[in-house]
Amino acid sequence: MREGSALGGEDLERAVRAAEAALTLDAPEAGALVRRLAAPPPDRVWGALVTDGGVVLASLSSREPTVGHLDLLAVHPERQGRGLGRELVRAAEEWLRGRGATQVRLAGNPPCYAWPGVDVRYTAAACLAESLGYERYHVAWNMTAPLGPGADLSTEADEALLAGQGVAVRRAGDDRDRVAAFVAEHWNERWAWEAANAAGLHYAERDGRVLAFAAWGARPAWFGPMGTAPEARGLGVGRVLLRRCLAEQRAAGQDTAEIGWVGPLRFYARAVGARAERVFWLYRRDLA
Repeated sequence: MREGSALGGEDLERAVRAAEAALTLDAPEAGALVRRLAAPPPDRVWGALVTDGGVVLASLSSREPTVGHLDLLAVHPERQGRGLGRELVRAAEEWLRGRGATQVRLAGNPPCYAWPGVDVRYTAAACLAESLGYERYHVAWNMTAPLGPGADLSTEADEALLAGQGVAVRRAGDDRDRVAAFVAEHWNERWAWEAANAAGLHYAERDGRVLAFAAWGARPAWFGPMGTAPEARGLGVGRVLLRRCLAEQRAAGQDTAEIGWVGPLRFYARAVGARAERVFWLYRRDLA
């Protein structure tokens, strides 16, 4: 394992190729995922190991310095079944142990992560985790929003109603830092980093005060995070901001959008016809 800042050039491209071949459920964005993980917040402690046909990326938790995360593990199909995945996990564990970790998790390390946990459809990865002594401790899920021609992502009528209440809806540009500051104030620095680094960021304001935000593309191709300040809840700004983001994702060529690490299922189902679809198991193991 090497410090993550050393991952570049040919090693980065080898990591991308391994991920694109191995991550069959995420193939269209596998390369972007590796590159995103290789550009985390500047204070993140992270490392990478790239071998012939495999890659593992690991990091220390941004909230709990004694917790380590396996951010990405990929083994080229031609190298699978030979113990390479096991070797990569063990190497990452030792690297994390050397930096003070007493527990390792196969779970997302916000704000810069690939998945909430192990997609249950990557059965081999789940089997590997359990064979190495990892225990399942939580379940997370994503929703999928359709973005095809029949998807209603209109916002004009709702925006007119909001305007009647003095609320303006905008796409962040040079004022992105102001929106990120609002996110940090009402939620946390992790969401603020995602807002600042998102492909698209929309917000609502009244009398110069930001009320709500929604972002997409901080984690490649996914929607989120989003949030509304208590004083603005019930106005309908969340639905408008969600639809504006999804419309941009459609314009960028996406047929669907994943809404990551979902909490309020009913809101997304009603606002854009999203359905719960992708399930993740979160694993952990204490280091002896």
